[in-house]
Amino acid sequence: MNAPQKPESLSAPHTNAAWHQRRLAATPRGVGVFGDFFIERAKNAELWDIEGRRFIDFAGGIAVLNTGHVHPKVQAAIAAQLQRFTHSCYQVVPYAEYVSLAERINAIVPIDGPAKTAFFSTGAEAIENAMKIARAATRRSGIIAFGGAFHGRSLFAVSLTGKVQPYKAGFGPFPPEVYHVPFPMHADSFELAKQSMEHLFKADIEPARVAAIVFEPVQGEGGFNPILPAAVQWLRGLCDAHGILLIADEVQTGFARTGRMFAMEHYGVKPDLMTLAKSMAGGTTLSAVCGRAAVMDGPAPGGLGGTYAGHPLAVAAAHAVLDVMAEEKLCERAQRLGDQLIAYLAAKRAVHKRIGDVRGLGAMVACEFVDPKTGAPDAEMTKRVQMAALQRGLLLLTCGVNANVIRFLFPLTIEDAVFEEGLSVFSAALAEVAA
Repeated sequence: MNAPQKPESLSAPHTNAAWHQRRLAATPRGVGVFGDFFIERAKNAELWDIEGRRFIDFAGGIAVLNTGHVHPKVQAAIAAQLQRFTHSCYQVVPYAEYVSLAERINAIVPIDGPAKTAFFSTGAEAIENAMKIARAATRRSGIIAFGGAFHGRSLFAVSLTGKVQPYKAGFGPFPPEVYHVPFPMHADSFELAKQSMEHLFKADIEPARVAAIVFEPVQGEGGFNPILPAAVQWLRGLCDAHGILLIADEVQTGFARTGRMFAMEHYGVKPDLMTLAKSMAGGTTLSAVCGRAAVMDGPAPGGLGGTYAGHPLAVAAAHAVLDVMAEEKLCERAQRLGDQLIAYLAAKRAVHKRIGDVRGLGAMVACEFVDPKTGAPDAEMTKRVQMAALQRGLLLLTCGVNANVIRFLFPLTIEDAVFEEGLSVFSAALAEVAA
């Protein structure tokens, strides 16, 4: 028998170009990749590629690294757990850390009354399970979401998503009884949302068949659009009047990004369920659904879970993340950095007329690029600024239904000097493209 073939050495060839060729041959095109380089190592808000080039990270793994790359306390927590056990499947052999983490989450989420939490692996998985919980608890089937929303790429989650390209195109048909209304981010869209909801209840589904309304307090992929505070009050009242559950998707907004531990704390309204993920576990795979205890107990035993759900290494990391956020006062730091960034972008807007709206909540900040004559979204300009920044060693992400928004998702632990350096790089990229 022939001996198993060893994989081609990771060190030969060791260039970005060579690895990209191997990537194209080995992985499908559907997994889109932005960076033209391969990461070798990282620390806090900086990373280095396999050729030794340094980058400043204003992407944070898409809002996953609020505590930065390889935070020493998170790293130590994972290492300690690694010495004990790596897996048992919580549903087979439970472990105390899962329960104690649920207790910590229950104590801080803005949920009315006793809360319970279940852990999963990804944000999409949390959304899927939140829908299951809502349907089981209400014995209803309809779900209402919003235009511009992003709730994940799995089939039910993407049916809730309100952005066709690239998330929904070619993947239909989607699960039935999912409805969308315009997202109420300002006075005009709020009025349109109310009219659309009224029409929905008259033309498509009666309120008595709606299990839940799900929304992002600040839309992520949709363009970093904070929901209008009055609209949150309206949604809460609407849900209370019709026995509908209100679900806040805090996958991207949660864990200090908006200047509060959770974005819903800005609105003074308590949802029935919340979905959490991304920065809750320092880059390891962990998500959660938390909510009112009576609602969370809707599914029967065995209805929730997953082989890797609430993985021990990720749970250990999440405990450390909560410690770091409290000890390093990351909510306060997020607000300070966000205020500084908004002031910086406002100043740039006064000079560069292609910068449109500047908006955000805490350190969840974005700016639009528009045609200075018509005000129309300018996706091409946005992409050029992003790529010019990348060439100078700054990672930025775009978003928005019209792809004309740049969002800033630097770690909240970023050193002041690195933050300032990143803004200087952005200025240089902007000057080059706008020249």
